[in-house]
Parts: sequence; C-alpha cells; structure tokens
Amino acid sequence: MTTIRLTVAQALVRFLAAQYTERDGTRRRLIAAMWGIFGHGNVAGIGQALVEYPDLMPYHQGRNEQAMVHAAVGYARQSGRLSAHAVTTSIGPGATNLVTGAALATINHLPVLLLPGDVFAARPSDPVLQQLEVPYAGDVSVNDTLRPVSKYFDRITRPEALIPSALQAVRVLTDPVDTGAVTLALPQDVQAEAYDWPERFFAERVWTVRRPGADAAELTEAVRAVRAARRPLVVAGGGVHHSRAERALAEFAGATGIPVASTQAGKGSLRYDHPQDVGGIGHTGTATADGLARTADLVIGVGTRYTDFTTASGTLFENPDVRFLNLNIAPFDGHKLAGLPLVADARSGLEELTERVRMHGHRVAGEYVAEYTGAKDRWERTVDACFAAPDPAARPTQPQVLGALDALVDESDIIVNAAGSLPGDLHKLWRARSADQYHLEYGYSCMGYEIPAALGVKLAAPERNVWALVGDGTYLMLPTEIVTAVQEGVAIKLVLLQNHGYASIGGLSQAVGAERFGTAYRYPAGDGTYTGAPLPVDLAANAASLGMRVLRAGTVGELRAALGEARAADVPTCVYVETETSDTVSGAPPAQAWWDVPVAATATRPSAVKARELYERHVSTRRRHL
Repeated sequence: MTTIRLTVAQALVRFLAAQYTERDGTRRRLIAAMWGIFGHGNVAGIGQALVEYPDLMPYHQGRNEQAMVHAAVGYARQSGRLSAHAVTTSIGPGATNLVTGAALATINHLPVLLLPGDVFAARPSDPVLQQLEVPYAGDVSVNDTLRPVSKYFDRITRPEALIPSALQAVRVLTDPVDTGAVTLALPQDVQAEAYDWPERFFAERVWTVRRPGADAAELTEAVRAVRAARRPLVVAGGGVHHSRAERALAEFAGATGIPVASTQAGKGSLRYDHPQDVGGIGHTGTATADGLARTADLVIGVGTRYTDFTTASGTLFENPDVRFLNLNIAPFDGHKLAGLPLVADARSGLEELTERVRMHGHRVAGEYVAEYTGAKDRWERTVDACFAAPDPAARPTQPQVLGALDALVDESDIIVNAAGSLPGDLHKLWRARSADQYHLEYGYSCMGYEIPAALGVKLAAPERNVWALVGDGTYLMLPTEIVTAVQEGVAIKLVLLQNHGYASIGGLSQAVGAERFGTAYRYPAGDGTYTGAPLPVDLAANAASLGMRVLRAGTVGELRAALGEARAADVPTCVYVETETSDTVSGAPPAQAWWDVPVAATATRPSAVKARELYERHVSTRRRHL
C-alpha cells in the first residue's frame, strides 16, 4: 500500500479538498473554503497546512470566531447545503466562541465543519496555556462545550484516528437529516505530528445527497387525508428550501387549490404573488394565514419543525377536528402534533403526493378559494398602507424602510436578517420574489448573525445584491466582519436602523408587565431605570471606521436615494437611518396570534397584574393535539 508522510493537519486539508457532494446530477465541492483565526493551538498545525497547500483550500481571515461560523452557515444555506465551509480556531476562548454559532447551525440543519485546537494529547506539562483543569476527568477540555451543539464530535488524540473520524464527519455533513455542526477537536501536538497515510485516503470521494421517496402505506394515508379535507392548509418550512422543492410545492398547490402559509424558514417557498401564497403563519404571520389556520381541518406541514412561533404556542389550530399530515425527511419531525407522518424528501414526497391526488381529480371547493383569495387581497392592501410614505421629508418608520427597499429590489436581491423587531415586520410584510430572496435565521434568533451571514451568502452568490438588515442592538453585538468584507472586497449592503435600544424586547417587556426595563440605550434616570436621554453613539461613524462606505439618510427621500446608490455600489456600503418610533406613528400590524412568554404570577405593579390576567386567558386556549 502506497503511503504519504504528512502531518495530521496537512492530511486533513488534503482530505477535505477531495470531498464532493452530488444531487440531481449537480456536483459541488463539499468544503469550499476555511475560515480561521490563529493562536498557539492551531497556528503550527492547520495554519501551517494552509500555507503548505494554498491551492487546495481557500482561506478567509475572520475577526470573531462566532461570526466565522455565521458566515459559514450563510454560505451553506445559500449553497443548498451541498457546499459548506470549515472554521478553525485556537484552543481556549477561540474554541468556546464557536458554541453559539454551532448551536445555530445545528438547530437550522445547516452543515459547518469546526476544527478547534485542543490541549496537548501527550500532556507534557499540564496545565498548558488556556487549559481548563477538571479534577475528576483528565480527558475533558473546554471543547467539550461543543458536544451538545454538534451533530458529530470527536477528539483526534492519535494521527491514525483521523481516518475513520474524518469519514464520519463528512457522512454527517452530507446527511439531509443529521447535518449541522460537526466538530473535530485537534490537540495542538497531534496537529503537527507526522504519519504515513494511505494514499487512497486522499482520493476523490463523491457523497450522494439522498432524496428518499415516501413509504407506500404512508402515501396512501396521506392521499386519503388530503381528499377528505375541506379546509386544508399547507405550512411550508425550511425543508422546502433545503430540498429545492419550491416548484414541486407550486405544482401541488396549483393542482389542489390548497393555500400555502410559510414559517420564517419557509418564506419564499412560493412567490408572494402566487395565487395560493397566503403569507407568514403564526405569531409573526399574516391575518390571512392565521385566520385559515384557526379553521383548518387538515394542516399539511412540509419540512417544518412546528416551533412555538408557528403554532402560536399551541393556540393557533383551533378546529376541534384538525389533523396534521407531516411531510418531512426527519422522522422526529414527521411525528409531531400526533400527525400522520409522510417521511420523505420534500420534493420527492410532494411529487408523489401531487401525482396521486391528480389521479383522483381532487381540488378544494371554489368557495374556499374565493375566501382566502379575498383575504389575501385585503392583506396586500394592509402591506401597501404600511409601506406608504407620502411625505418624503419625514423620518421613516421601520415598515417604510422596508417599503423603500421593496420598491427597489428585484428577484435577484437577497435579504438577510435574524433578530429584533425586523423578523416580525418582514414575516408579515416582505414580498418574497424568489425562492432564496428571504434569508431569515429564526431557529436560534441569534443577534449578530446578519452581517457575517450576508458575507457568507455573498461568497456563495457573488453576482447578486445581498442586504443585511440590522438594528442598532444587533449591530453592536457583532459588526466585526465588516473588516473582512472590506479586506476581501465583498460588496455586501448593510441597512442599519437606529432606534436606540432593543425595540423588540422593549415591546415584549411592556406587554408582559416588565415596563421596558433595561431595553433602551439611554442614560440612567436616577430611579434605577435607563429612561434618560439617548446615548450619543454614532454607529454610522463606527461602520465607517471599519472601512465601510456609509450613506446617511434622515428622511424618506434621502433613504430612497441612499438605497439606490448602495445597490449600485461595488464596495461594502452601509445605509444608516434613524427610524421614527413615537407612539403616534403607525408601524407594522400587531401580532395576529399569541406567543407564550410567562408573566409574573404575583406582582404589585398594575402593569404586571393586568398582563397576568391577559396571559391566563391565552393559556386557557392552549391545546395538545392528540
């Protein structure tokens, strides 16, 4: 057997460069690039290997470890999970900074390979720098914090252990059910150790991403349920996009006349102007979708996890006879809400279901179509009213900012968002023009995701305009990858909204009787609250100091001009706007469905007492679907 003598790190880089995915005849390189920040735990291992093989593994220099994972996740999602990035860090704080990003990747079923350095396997001089000593276990390091947020975890304590571990890592990264964060912890001494590797370890491997079809018996039950329903509703989740099942969903909806609502991850599964698209569902959904959900007798979940936002914390689906049909590639999700499982790839399952339903000539009643079509038209007028900004000299509201962007973009633009008050406004109001225009991470609702994720999306789709929509709270958490965008000339667009605090949580705090405590970016008022004057921060100046081109917009007219200029720019560009937030100015429509945030059971302040009374009324409407 022919062997090649390499270090563990060199072998890993060569192995990763030879891994490919294939689905529907399309072949992609699995690990397209590696992000890294170097310290003593990986500089002489992975760092040296990247210098050794610059043509094999492109490298991106990050500024924050969590942000590097977010960028990798953005890339993976835009690539349809067929291509991903790796992230390397040193042992210690660099490694533990990966945890938040890893949790986000795993929750959203998006592949990312994490390669943190680790303490010495040979333990020559414990404790080494940044080593956490655990008196009861000698084999524990800070990297073990990554175990619960990884779909696969291994620590490579001997060179030859890399061979089976690397193969298992790639198996998980390419599995449509189990994919997520994969961690190979690499002790710093082992990374630099030499070994005679079998040459076949570096041969090209193509990993087929499966599209399993439905079980015949489950498909028969699914068809029976669809034909028996009088008020069916599809709930499209992120699995539709992961499977690239948008066309199959459109054909199913068109053939049956069944309306389609979407989760945050599933929005864009149908274009906003498709006759069967009724918008977002749940707490941040439209009145149209939520009204249909309350009376639906069959809910057809396609690639959805049924989070509490989608189900309005178990209060949305009110019909006493409602049943659930769950088309999902993951059996765990297919059995939720005591539903009929249809365990299959979303596209394969929809194609099979459509063919069988067409055989019977089944379609919903015309009265039902007329009902949701009328409701859809009424909601579109609501959106028009929210987007309208008749006075170009006025300061814009947040929905008016979205309206100005909505009037500018076309189906090639991509919108990235994750947290704050923007997800609610976007889910209700944004008009998704293409399957991948709406990129909103809400599985983990992670502040700080937007800017690095936009960078990853742009790397995956360099020919398209990519917009990161960011509030001031999110911006202050993780603006660092602006530097990377400037360094590499990645022309992301940033819309930075200044509303002086955590607006979303401020509104929630008020609703639950906590009186917006600790949610505003203001000076202390002397009474234990932060209700004084706004802080004199200048986020536009901050973005400019990081190298970004900044356009300030104080009015609706200036905003429209700045957005147009940013869209045409070929360098990273920020549009900064201070939004109108006074109580007298209309904003987005209120929540159309409840969300369970527990309220203090005992309190003396009137706001909390009133909030508890309302909470108990909502809780009484919750049901378990059995």
